[in-house]
Amino acid sequence: MKTYEEINRKIESGEAVVLTADDIIDYVDQEGLDKAAAEVDVVTTATFGTMCSSGCFLNFGHSKPKMRMTEVWIDDVMAYAGVAAVDAYLGATQLRHNDPANMYYPGDFRYGGGHVIEKLVAGEKVQLFALSYGTDEYPLKEIRTYFTIDDLNQAIMTNPRNCYQNYNVAVNCSDKTIYTYLGELKPNMANLTYSSAGQLSPLLNDPFYRTIGVGTSVWLAGAHGHVYAEGTQHASDCLRGENDVPMEGAGTLALTGNMKEMDSEFVRGVSLKGYGASLALGVGIPIPILDKDILRNCTVRDSEIFAEVIDYSSTYPERGGDIVGRVSYADLRSGEVELDGKTVATGSMSSYSKALKISELLKEEIKRGDFLLSKPFQKLPANQGMTPLDVKAQGEKR
Repeated sequence: MKTYEEINRKIESGEAVVLTADDIIDYVDQEGLDKAAAEVDVVTTATFGTMCSSGCFLNFGHSKPKMRMTEVWIDDVMAYAGVAAVDAYLGATQLRHNDPANMYYPGDFRYGGGHVIEKLVAGEKVQLFALSYGTDEYPLKEIRTYFTIDDLNQAIMTNPRNCYQNYNVAVNCSDKTIYTYLGELKPNMANLTYSSAGQLSPLLNDPFYRTIGVGTSVWLAGAHGHVYAEGTQHASDCLRGENDVPMEGAGTLALTGNMKEMDSEFVRGVSLKGYGASLALGVGIPIPILDKDILRNCTVRDSEIFAEVIDYSSTYPERGGDIVGRVSYADLRSGEVELDGKTVATGSMSSYSKALKISELLKEEIKRGDFLLSKPFQKLPANQGMTPLDVKAQGEKR
């Protein structure tokens, strides 16, 4: 057994043994579980993909005269101003004002909150336009100006739901093309799409949240952030395989970090045809090897991780329970899978190569002593389901 304190002392002294989740698999095969657990201190996990439940709090500072901003647009993308005078929250999926959306289906959704966030992290200039009703102490009623991230007092990425433990594989069983947040799906199961880093993904390497919890330090697009809560829609009471790995969505994480420290390579605005705007984000999470059970979980392979194939033309929008089948991430990454006797082309909405790069960058930071581990001060809920929204009349009981 090791402790966080012991591992952090080794990190500070430059003696920690750190491997990526990709490398640890072969290492354990070669050295055996017991020897590897004694030698290895940290395994780095990572993912890079579209994470719609993301956004940021921005503080603009006070103008002269002062203003209580009640409506805010950044590059014509509306931000939520129902907080303090010059604070606003910009959501990744908010569209630019007057975007035609799906009026001319399928819409292009060329610019939204995710693109603004990318520009800010890249140090580019953006426009602020704000309105107010005016008060005695905040008399200004309108302002238009330009700023960069360096002009802000704070720019704090605050994401309610990132890093899904597992996720649906999307397919289209109808006879027409459909457009989804998992991309374009051709008719009659001509293609399918998925979004996961598989064996690199953080929560797939910690299936019961033994080391990842509230307070865990994370690498968030290059910044040092942390888990501030369970993610929204965290549903740990899920179907699991014999290896305890979830076979459906399961856990999620709420993450936060300083945008001023981020690298724009890992913060990218996304336009999803026919669906909307979003943000692609890179996340890395170190797993301390406290014992051999934790290490065993970190040796999970793509061939041992399965996801459900869902028909997004009917089952998904109607909240149905049927699945087309289950496939492994090894098969998904091969480029084609067999479903109902048909060969179906696969495509990924996440980047395995970016995730691998992040896991390597995090490994090097830890080996240099620049990134220490933090013990969670609160566990993620272990047996939690998810409540659906049922439409009810006023006064109707559930």
